[in-house]
Amino acid sequence: NVTAQAYPHLLVTTGLHDSQVQYWEPAKWVAKLRELKTDDHLLLLCTDMDSGHGGKSGRYKSYEGVALEYAFLIGLAQGTLPGQA
Repeated sequence: NVTAQAYPHLLVTTGLHDSQVQYWEPAKWVAKLRELKTDDHLLLLCTDMDSGHGGKSGRYKSYEGVALEYAFLIGLAQGTLPGQA
């Protein structure tokens, strides 16, 4: 459940072709969080237009998702993400 409170920095990822969690479900969740959150922390949604429930297929393509997550975490640690409070 989403309540009016402070949330940590979040990077939410989804795949357009996910048969288990439809792409609009994370989008609606992020919209609700943005409406109710009481802080200025980052709340990012990344929808991959080519992936499904297991992420991207292929070894090198799957590295792209991991790289995105690492970049987000490193950016938080270094304080270099745009809009970071």
